[in-house]
Amino acid sequence: MDISAIFSTMQAEISLAVILIIMLLADLILKQPNHKALQGLACGLLVVQIALNIVPVTGEAFGGMFVNTSMSSIVKTVLTAGTLLVFMQADSWINREDSRHKAGEFYVLTLSTLLGMYYMVSAGSFLLFYVGLELASIPLACLVAFDKYRRQSAEAGTKFILNAMFSSALMLYGLSLIYGTCGTMYFADMTAMLTGTPLQILAMVLFFAGLGFKLSLVPFHMWTPDTYQGAPTSITAYLSVISKGAAAFALMSILVKAFGPMIENWSLLIAIVTVVTITLANIMAILQHDLKRFMAYSSISQAGYIMLAVLGADGQGMASLVYYVIVYIVANLAVFGVITTVEQHNNGRVDREAYNGFYKTNPHLSFIMTLALFSLGGIPPFAGFFSKFFVFASAFHAGHWLVVFLALVNTIISLYYYLLIVKAMYITPNDNPLPTFRSSGMTRACLVICLLGIVLLGICSNVFNTLSNVALL
Repeated sequence: MDISAIFSTMQAEISLAVILIIMLLADLILKQPNHKALQGLACGLLVVQIALNIVPVTGEAFGGMFVNTSMSSIVKTVLTAGTLLVFMQADSWINREDSRHKAGEFYVLTLSTLLGMYYMVSAGSFLLFYVGLELASIPLACLVAFDKYRRQSAEAGTKFILNAMFSSALMLYGLSLIYGTCGTMYFADMTAMLTGTPLQILAMVLFFAGLGFKLSLVPFHMWTPDTYQGAPTSITAYLSVISKGAAAFALMSILVKAFGPMIENWSLLIAIVTVVTITLANIMAILQHDLKRFMAYSSISQAGYIMLAVLGADGQGMASLVYYVIVYIVANLAVFGVITTVEQHNNGRVDREAYNGFYKTNPHLSFIMTLALFSLGGIPPFAGFFSKFFVFASAFHAGHWLVVFLALVNTIISLYYYLLIVKAMYITPNDNPLPTFRSSGMTRACLVICLLGIVLLGICSNVFNTLSNVALL
């Protein structure tokens, strides 16, 4: 394969690596910490990245180790757009006195994790997939512990890296069993070697356990509440949507491409994990008063809903998964945008009681928060309703009607705890609500984009139709 073909196939990875180098050099060249200049540069470069790679590219490189499909190209663009939104809403946090001098590290580490996710979604071999997974995970541990002099952040980073090491070890052991029984690490060559032996089933379970950590699926979820609570809120937002979206797409791709002959084994495993994940997360979310822990259990529940699309195991399931991730990104980042803004203007408070009577003094932020929570809960006519409908339909068509029924029951439970926040903002009396404040221009722009996504993604049917057509290619 000539160099020009490699550059064409891997243009997203190469252009992102160039952006990473530019950000590193910009941080070194600036004599005084200038977070505004770095933020503007990072956001501008990501816009260029999206524009350069918005047209899907297909092809293989390195003997099939790297495989780029139209759908993986779309997922990379979605992840890049989500990262851009995180950079925009991180403005108030990175402007803090104790964070301003570390702005360069924040952008470089985040872009490094994004590059790792690129490799994850385009991997054609378990070897490249594992390299991408580690490239995405190790900088994330640094980001979680970014506020290292704050006790909770350091503790969160420690818990994250220890759990990441354990899950990585499980996955590596599973991959060694795969190589031992199949004699190859390439997805395309494995299907002829898989016969469903006990050793291969164990290898598949161990692989699933490794990605179950990234997705916060029960019983691999224990790190999530403490890490979400201790990490800086902007990092928590990144963890909850971008990292989860990449892991979900990679999991479905590998299960279908590599473990396709063992679909009866892994579909049963996922069905059980899905029901347990959604149920436990919903019950625990009701008990939370800290909004970051609340959103941790919400993200665990949302991961369970994403697994319904994996159960589809076809083109419709893939389109439903990507559509769900897109809607989840805009809705979840809208919630975290409001949480970040309130936290920075209210001495770090993130408890639910801080939002009592919030509507009286900040009606616009209350409105955005309400629509985002409605979307996460699946209330029509917002985009979250359609995303849930499509994943339900995908799993139902695959014959998992009981799982769909239990997920529908859990949806009703989730409406209750999402409405608890709405009740606090609009109904719960408070003689001393939060004062009126104005968020930064970048944060406002991010919230407007998220709000438009929540409303328009449910109305514009062309988005899902396009994804369905691409998934069938």
